[in-house]
Amino acid sequence: MIYQATVILVVLVVAHAFPGNYGPVYASVPLPYGFNYAVNDAYKGTNFGQSEKSDGNSVWGSYTVALPDGRKQTVDYTADHGRDSWPRSASPARLSTPKFLVLPSSSLKTEADIIK
Repeated sequence: MIYQATVILVVLVVAHAFPGNYGPVYASVPLPYGFNYAVNDAYKGTNFGQSEKSDGNSVWGSYTVALPDGRKQTVDYTADHGRDSWPRSASPARLSTPKFLVLPSSSLKTEADIIK
């Protein structure tokens, strides 16, 4: 008798924990959205961003990234069933010579000089 009551109680608890109907199912419709962000960290030299919009059927936007040679590359894209993205360069390359600090050999300290 206790065994049957335990089995019935377990079946009721499991049936209550996992109901067959989780609520109404809504049709999936495309929703319009838009977002953008940008990161500019002068300390690390990181500079990039993205902007994107959608009308619910197609998506279009662009993203930018600072290249190591100083140019800023912008990629425009459209996701509309088969269209591609096209990169374009937004700024010319900046040619500059690196700057080095040259110290005379007399100003260099050895480990022995530091310990004194």
